[in-house]
Amino acid sequence: MFICPLCHQTLVLPHQVHTCSNKLLNNFLLGKSPHSVELFWYFIQAYQQVGTVSIGPTKSMVGIASTKSIAWVIKLGKDFIDIVFPFAEAYKDNLCFHKIAQVPGQQQFNHHFRMCSKDDINDEVRNFMELALYKSNAN
Repeated sequence: MFICPLCHQTLVLPHQVHTCSNKLLNNFLLGKSPHSVELFWYFIQAYQQVGTVSIGPTKSMVGIASTKSIAWVIKLGKDFIDIVFPFAEAYKDNLCFHKIAQVPGQQQFNHHFRMCSKDDINDEVRNFMELALYKSNAN
């Protein structure tokens, strides 16, 4: 693990590309419902069981990264969290993503997942979490 000297984020690799942010994770979670904060931490812990990841808050989201970004928590609602997984192809045969959108001009497909309960992190979602981690580390 490497700690960025500017923002103090814990990263997997030295000089890993990331967004330096002095915004603390607690500021991102401030004012959010206890349920959504609990879901957020459950998702982070579930990803840490899949592999080594770092988290990096920005003004509008929290990135989860290995050797590169593998997911973003983009919204904490009253009773849910929204998460985006970027993949190089669209995985349309699934039950967990409610939206898949190609980034204009890129070969990136953002897969949108809404987590409303801890049970939403099922085998299918864990497989996509692993796939995102594996694809990240393969590049």
